[in-house]
Amino acid sequence: MKLSAVAKPKVVLGVSGGIAAYKACELLRRLTESGHDVRVVPTDSALHFVGAATWSALSGNPVSTEVWETVHEVPHVRIGQAADLVVVAPATADMLAKAAHGLADDLLTNTLLTARCPVVFAPAMHTEMWEHPATQENVATLRRRGAVVIEPAVGRLTGVDTGKGRLPEAAEIFEVCRRVLARGAAASPDLAGRHVVVSAGGTREPLDPVRYLGNRSSGKQGYALAKAAAARGARVTLVEANSTLPDPAGVDVVHVGTALQLREAVLKAAADADAVVMAAAVADFRPAAYASGKIKKTDDGGAPTVELVRNPDILAEISADRALPGQVIVGFAAETDDVLANGREKLRRKRCDLLVVNEVGERKTFGSEENEAVVLAADGADTPVPYGPKEALAEIVWDLVAPRLRSLPANDSEKSPTRPDFTGPAE
Repeated sequence: MKLSAVAKPKVVLGVSGGIAAYKACELLRRLTESGHDVRVVPTDSALHFVGAATWSALSGNPVSTEVWETVHEVPHVRIGQAADLVVVAPATADMLAKAAHGLADDLLTNTLLTARCPVVFAPAMHTEMWEHPATQENVATLRRRGAVVIEPAVGRLTGVDTGKGRLPEAAEIFEVCRRVLARGAAASPDLAGRHVVVSAGGTREPLDPVRYLGNRSSGKQGYALAKAAAARGARVTLVEANSTLPDPAGVDVVHVGTALQLREAVLKAAADADAVVMAAAVADFRPAAYASGKIKKTDDGGAPTVELVRNPDILAEISADRALPGQVIVGFAAETDDVLANGREKLRRKRCDLLVVNEVGERKTFGSEENEAVVLAADGADTPVPYGPKEALAEIVWDLVAPRLRSLPANDSEKSPTRPDFTGPAE
């Protein structure tokens, strides 16, 4: 549904000079079609990739790069002052450096200095440029000041190269912008400077090359948690098991299959994490033996016997042996009966800080866009979450996690881990 003309949020779309500038056209379309009043402010370099006429036609607003045009309107001040959100996509290494150091040599950098609204940067550049210490320091500076700098995507770059530095898809950047706007101008990115780990999806334990033991989890709740954390300024690692959902913008995604693979990935990512949220449905058991060939039916009509062994209890393990002092651990409990009683017992047994308890079933929660839960805390507090979008539950979880992090020093999570195996120019 489109917003009314009275309530139209004013968005400034900054576009800097990278090959990925063409993708900003799709972001602009999504913003305008969802009812936002968008003013595009490109750099001179950006106009080498997409012309001013295109930006003006798609936005319905005039386009300028210079502070000297329409001087009587003082655009270098007014545009930033009137904005409800500024998003820069793509944000090149040069633009990040200028923003971090307060340079103001064109209309976009002036707008960034005068804006008092939330600011989102969507970087796109060479992998080597993203990993350079200068860029990482600039990103850390912007995040400390409250800007949301989403992580670049990993994928195909210019030419035949692949790596980290690709501009996330427009739909995912739009999702970050929507969430930031929904939180309002007064809401600070309260997870800035934090590294959080979220698990999502459902593990599968192979029986043979064809069959597996699995569950109904779609991963939607874990993905909602990851997206919400990214919009609140966190560096997010999403450990995903067998979901078909697209990778969220600004999130480092690790794809796994089994419970043992998920455990390995979570323990590795949690080594420097401020918070770990275990939203994945992890199999309690796995087959004791894997059949290298397909298990065949027998002529006598009998069924094979499958011996099961227990999988590691990942939630209990990371709660008992926390990688960092004060690390916040959140678990999920999917119950079918005696929901709260079983949840409180699980909270005691797992020794986590928060436990999200919900009732599940064939037509409840799994695969749905909605959820209903109670968040139990180790200090005895209960927070009921009424039936509604999984996005709403995700925000409440982070609302409960954020205060528990305030007494902890921010780790060095502003600096994304380098990936020396990724090379090549950026998109």
